[in-house]
Amino acid sequence: MKNEPRALLDPDRLFASDPAQRKIARRLYEAIEELPIVSPHGHTDAHWFSENAPFADPAHLLIVPDHYLFRMLYSRGIPLERLGIRRNDGGAVEEDPRAIWRTFAQNYHLFRGTPSRLWIDHTLSTVFGIHERLDANNADETYDEIDRCLKTEAFQPRALFERFGIEVLATTESPLDSLEQHRQIRESPWPGRVVTTFRPDPVVDPDFEGFQHGVRELGGLTGEDTESWSGYLRALAARRDFFRALGATATDHGHPSPRTADLDRKSCERLFAAARAGKLNAAQADEFRGQMLTEMARMSLDDGLVMQIHPGSVRNHNRDLFEAFGRDVGADIPARTSYVDALRPLLDRLGNEPRLSIILFTLDESTLTRELAPLAGHYPTLTLGPPWWFLDSPEAMLRFRRATTETAGFQNTAGFNDDTRAFLSIPARHDVARRIDCRYLAELVAEHRLEEDEALEVAADLAYHLVRRAYRLEHETLTS
Repeated sequence: MKNEPRALLDPDRLFASDPAQRKIARRLYEAIEELPIVSPHGHTDAHWFSENAPFADPAHLLIVPDHYLFRMLYSRGIPLERLGIRRNDGGAVEEDPRAIWRTFAQNYHLFRGTPSRLWIDHTLSTVFGIHERLDANNADETYDEIDRCLKTEAFQPRALFERFGIEVLATTESPLDSLEQHRQIRESPWPGRVVTTFRPDPVVDPDFEGFQHGVRELGGLTGEDTESWSGYLRALAARRDFFRALGATATDHGHPSPRTADLDRKSCERLFAAARAGKLNAAQADEFRGQMLTEMARMSLDDGLVMQIHPGSVRNHNRDLFEAFGRDVGADIPARTSYVDALRPLLDRLGNEPRLSIILFTLDESTLTRELAPLAGHYPTLTLGPPWWFLDSPEAMLRFRRATTETAGFQNTAGFNDDTRAFLSIPARHDVARRIDCRYLAELVAEHRLEEDEALEVAADLAYHLVRRAYRLEHETLTS
C-alpha cells in the first residue's frame, strides 16, 4: 500500500504540547518503550494460543469481538446484525467479512477523538504496516493487505504474541470451564505464558442467568454437596485450586456494587438456600454477593490468589439487545459507586492482612480522590487498579494520576491492565498508558517536584514492575 507523506502515528503523540515537558516525556518514554508487556487481566481466547491457527479474517479479528467498536456503530443506528454479531435465536446476520469491514471503514469518522481510534491506527501502522487513515475509499485495499498478512506464519497467534513482546497474558474463565485449552498450552513446547483467571460470577451471583444450574454443575465437577453452604464453599475452593494448578494467580469479580458482608453462619445458610431456590429479592441478592466477596477474600488469604474487584457497571442495560444477543454486547453502563462503607465489613475482618492482595477498580471517577486513593493509601491489602473500561483513555489516565498520586503514591497502584478481547489492540493500549504516564511524570520533573532519575524509575515501575508485583507474577521466570 502507498504511504502518505504524513505518518499515521506521530512519534510525540499524547505528550504535552509544552516543548520542555515534551522533551522530558520523550526521554522517559524511550527508556521504557521496549519493556515487555504484562497483560494480567483480559478476555482473549485461550483457543487462539492452544491451536495457533491463522486468524480467520480482518473483520472477525478486529471488529466482531470488540464491544468498544460495535457499541459506537450501534449508537449511530447501525444494526449489530450488519456487523456480524450472532443472535441468540440464530437469525440472519452479515456473513461476509468484507462487507462488515466496509461498514466499519465507512463509519471510521465516528471514532475521532476516542481511544478506539488510537488503538486501531496503532494496529494498522505498527502491526500491518498500513500508514493511510482508514476510510471508505481504501477499505478494500486495507482489507486485502490485512488478509494477506493473516495468511502468513508471522501473523499466527503465537508469533504475534512473541512479536508484541508479551511476557505473560491472562485470560478469564468461568469456574465451570474445563480449562482444556490452557492445559494444551502448558503441555505444548511453546514457551509463551498464557494463564487463566478465576471469574466466579456465574456461581456466586444469584442474578446471573443460569445460577442455580451452575451451582449444581459446580457440585458435579467437584464431588461436593453444593446444596449445603459448607459443601458449596468447599466446591469453590476446589475449583480455585484447579485454576491455580493451570497457572492462575488472580480472581476477578464483576459485581454490581462493591458491597461486602460478614454474616454469621446461620444467616449465610438461609441466604444460600433462598438463592438456590431463586427466592432472593434485590436487597438479599446484593447481600449474598457481598458475603461472597468476603468469602472469596478469605479463600485468597488461604491460597494466595490476588483478588480483583471491579464493580459499578449496570450490566445489560439495553434489555432488547440482551435478549437478542446475550451478554457483553456493549450495553453495560457505569453507575455511581461508593466504596468506604461498602468495603468496611471485609476490611474489618481482613483489611490488615499483609498476605491478602485486593486490587480495586472503578468506573466512577468521583471516588478516586474521596475514597479509593485514601483507602489504598492506608490498608495494606488494597491496591488501585488502573483506569479501566470506559476510563482507559488518555484524559482519564491523566485524571487518575492527578487524583490519586498525592494520597496513594505510585507504589499503591497496579501498573496497567488492558482488559481486552481484541488481541491486536494489546500493544496499542499499553503504548497509550506508557505515553500518558511519561507525560505526567515529565510534568512533575518540569515543575521540580521529581528528579528525572526518579521519574525514570517510576516510569519503569508503572509500565512493568508494579503489575508483576501486584499480580504475584514475579515468582516464576517469565518469557518474552
